[in-house]
Amino acid sequence: MSAGAAFPTLDLVAPAVAFPAPAPPVDLYAVPDAGAAQLGDAAARASTHAGDAATQVSDAVSHGLQEAAQAAVEVLGTLSGVLLAGRAAMLTTRALASAAVRAAEEQRCLERQEALSATCAEQWEAAAYAVARANARRTALLARHARAGVPSGGDQGPPRPDLPPPLDPVGRPLGALRADLARFEEAVRRAEETQTAWEVGRLADVMDDADEADDAWRRLIRERRDAMLARHMSHREPAAERTGQPLAEPPRATADTERDAEAVRRLGADILAALDPQAAPATVELAVASVGRAARHAGENPTRARRHLGEARKFVQDANRKARLCRAEEEWAAAQLDFLTRRAPEDTEPLPEAPDAEQPLRRLLAEGVPLTPEERRLVELRVTERLTYLEGLYVRTQLTGVMAELAERYGGPADATRPEGQELRLDWTPDGWGPDHWLRVTLVHGTLRIATMYRGGGPGERRPEDLAVDDARCAEARLRIDEFAVVARGLGLDLDMRIEQTEGALPGLRGEDGAVALDEVLAAGARNRAPDHGTPARKHRTVGDRTR
Repeated sequence: MSAGAAFPTLDLVAPAVAFPAPAPPVDLYAVPDAGAAQLGDAAARASTHAGDAATQVSDAVSHGLQEAAQAAVEVLGTLSGVLLAGRAAMLTTRALASAAVRAAEEQRCLERQEALSATCAEQWEAAAYAVARANARRTALLARHARAGVPSGGDQGPPRPDLPPPLDPVGRPLGALRADLARFEEAVRRAEETQTAWEVGRLADVMDDADEADDAWRRLIRERRDAMLARHMSHREPAAERTGQPLAEPPRATADTERDAEAVRRLGADILAALDPQAAPATVELAVASVGRAARHAGENPTRARRHLGEARKFVQDANRKARLCRAEEEWAAAQLDFLTRRAPEDTEPLPEAPDAEQPLRRLLAEGVPLTPEERRLVELRVTERLTYLEGLYVRTQLTGVMAELAERYGGPADATRPEGQELRLDWTPDGWGPDHWLRVTLVHGTLRIATMYRGGGPGERRPEDLAVDDARCAEARLRIDEFAVVARGLGLDLDMRIEQTEGALPGLRGEDGAVALDEVLAAGARNRAPDHGTPARKHRTVGDRTR
């Protein structure tokens, strides 16, 4: 048994992973080396946390206590941050709101010094999703303000929102990010309330035109303005969005109200007060006109009054539905655009760009023009493509860390390369194996394979004593494969390794195809990593295979 195979999968994203630096140029004419340089201090520092996670033996309660304390000082890496932003872009408003509620609850627990049972990665996921939600709300609000412009007739437009810059979680400790997030969300809430108050005032101006805009009608509308604002803002809170609680339905006419003109006017005002502040003015005017006609026919023709009130109610329902859909679409577009326009650090490989998807998203935010079905499919495709690329990069980075950790624990040189047709190749020579035997890890089309290798030509050249050594190394390989899977789980990757029967070790050359020593790769990656605030142990929930 000298080989193993698995499909690396991930569920929760380890928080402190940075973008790997691009490999140095390969000298195609260099003579293949017998082995790469021994791992240095940079590799040891970068992988110590994985060893801690794999070797830590504690019960669930103590693990939860330690994770809660360590999560507060963890720092979000560049690659983890972009990957979490991409995952947030794929979620619904309700899921993002649930994450925001949880992040707030964790902050309150932290302030009360209460223990949390969540893992470090789960806490970071909730915080990152809450940041994505808050940033999307900020972007959509600015676009909403810009579209409002200055109304005709010389009236003053909405006050400019007083908002801080977008919140970037990368490089921040979790505890500090939570505090920043609370202040950021409060600033967005205040700006939304100011914008909404202006929109409610605009609606009230339209409503004043009903029933010849007499003083009594104006008084009815003014009495409902504060309630309109409070009701709308309450439904914008994360707890309300998490439950998906809809806005209250406009009231219905009753037999008693149909015969009393004053009762019809009050009911009409209540129906109009149920309008979403972002309702389309044209639909609002139709609803206002229906209420005015109902008031004029009250008492004299109750049936017509009821019909006109029903029309007004339907206009309000239609306007509210469209306003909610438009708001959700804008915030969705803001999250997609944020993810698609993120860039990798300067000294790393650039991320794939998607200008064809960015253009309709920018148009939607700037002009309020909805995406066509084809444009929406294009955006979803580009987001999926970028997220898939990032997940592949993340898996390769973590697999490199796994090999580095094994080399640090058990000794022996390790190196990495990316030959044509492979996403990754890792070679490690455990102590006592070299220079003639080593383990090779390859990742091809999402399939990970680990094999025992020997230096030389075809199998026919092996002497009996060589084959005996091959068998001994193959027997040891099973233990190494198990160790590889354990360390991988500590870094958030589930391998579900399957041991395969083979005819013995496979021939090859260690260091072929211009392999790069892992200490060089990880040392370069450490320069991209945010400042270290400790090396907490990690444990991540994973899924076993792609069919789940």
